[in-house]
Amino acid sequence: MTRRTAIVTGSTSGIGHDIARRLHADGFNVVITGRDEERGRQVRAQLGAHATFIALDLTADGAPAALTDAAIDTYGRLDVVVNNAAQDHTGDLLDVPLKDIRQVFEVNTLAAIAVLQEGAKRMHHGGAIINISSRLASIGVPTMSIYSATKGAINALTTAAAVELADRNIRVNAVAPGMTRTPLYDAWVNDQADPEQTERDVVADIPLGRLAAPGDVAAAVSFLASEEANYITGACLPIDGGYTAR
Repeated sequence: MTRRTAIVTGSTSGIGHDIARRLHADGFNVVITGRDEERGRQVRAQLGAHATFIALDLTADGAPAALTDAAIDTYGRLDVVVNNAAQDHTGDLLDVPLKDIRQVFEVNTLAAIAVLQEGAKRMHHGGAIINISSRLASIGVPTMSIYSATKGAINALTTAAAVELADRNIRVNAVAPGMTRTPLYDAWVNDQADPEQTERDVVADIPLGRLAAPGDVAAAVSFLASEEANYITGACLPIDGGYTAR
């Protein structure tokens, strides 16, 4: 059986790292991407055979095309793209400089669109594109308006691209994680005046009573990338323990 190939952007840490590991365990060739070469080499060494690391900044001119070309050059085909790379942002809405807004949209939305475009052009056997959205695309949280807007655009992109790319047999879906225990979350909670109480408050708002683990998100991506999901397109799957269902 021919081994399929997946690109996972922003896969040198956090959720992206777990997605790369899961798809590799599922039998994919995995192209790892990120700007941190040392972490990228570490992830590549952990995965071993059938994995490669491409160091690049997806906002640079030509970077999405270079990434997708590298996947074809290395493995001969491209079947799955996971748009995970993103930049966090917090700030009072009325005080956020326009240059900062542009930067967050450049990373979270425009780069994802470019990777989707370049990936879809090279999916000669059909394929699956999975965008990593956020619960924040569906709810309002003070100081998170700009980040939320970038992820709302990703949700709109997902549904529109699913319709437009259907005749190419390319499925486009999204997953929307809630609070997930990543290094970024740990840094945030540890910066609070009372980290333990802050976490208790966070968990109290989640019907299933716990934070997501990166593996929970990776499992959803694994399913959407699989042939078992071959009639699912245009969906956004919440991975939030029921938070947005309240």
